[in-house]
Amino acid sequence: MSESSLRRPSRSANARTGPRSPRTGDKRVRILDAAVRVFAKKGFHATRVSEVAKAAGVADGTIYLYFKSKDELLVSLFEDRVERLLAFLDSELPRLATSSEKLRRIIVLQLGLLEGERDLAEVVTVIIRQSTKLMKEYAAPKFAAYLDAIARVIAEGQAAGELRADVAPHLAARAIFGALDGIAMTWALGKADRGGLVRASQQLAELVLRGLTPQPART
Repeated sequence: MSESSLRRPSRSANARTGPRSPRTGDKRVRILDAAVRVFAKKGFHATRVSEVAKAAGVADGTIYLYFKSKDELLVSLFEDRVERLLAFLDSELPRLATSSEKLRRIIVLQLGLLEGERDLAEVVTVIIRQSTKLMKEYAAPKFAAYLDAIARVIAEGQAAGELRADVAPHLAARAIFGALDGIAMTWALGKADRGGLVRASQQLAELVLRGLTPQPART
């Protein structure tokens, strides 16, 4: 699975709306793409569903065939991104030999996925924060699954003696995600910097791996 393929919205069925044919799945993708553009331009609360429908080239009622509400549409944008990241972890990480390689790949991928997608970065790092209720009720399970996946990589490295064992895996996973999220948010709200996220991901990977390197025993 290439990073370019991960940038394309998932065409898998939405778990809450059931299976879709390829044609209707395309409409769901168009709606999600349109929502990213409109939410980033106008803000979530100021956006009307009809504006998303117009941008997607579908009738207003078509939105509700895929999403129960504007809130669910917003959360689906977050979930879609996390699902793509989880799919990558499942398919690609087993091919890497060490936990350090796996962590580096996770960091590079999460930021690389947003390179060239400033509107998406703004939606998933800024706009979704405007509703704590949404994060708690909808996005939390997917977010927890992603943190669990990172924590497992860290725990495996600790068990193998590759990573320091005095750091709780979930604490390290949250710290990594927090750093990635903060970098993405700053980039989304700042001026264009082509390649900026890729450079930042490489630097962050070095910082994280140095911090997780086992410390020499004190004499």
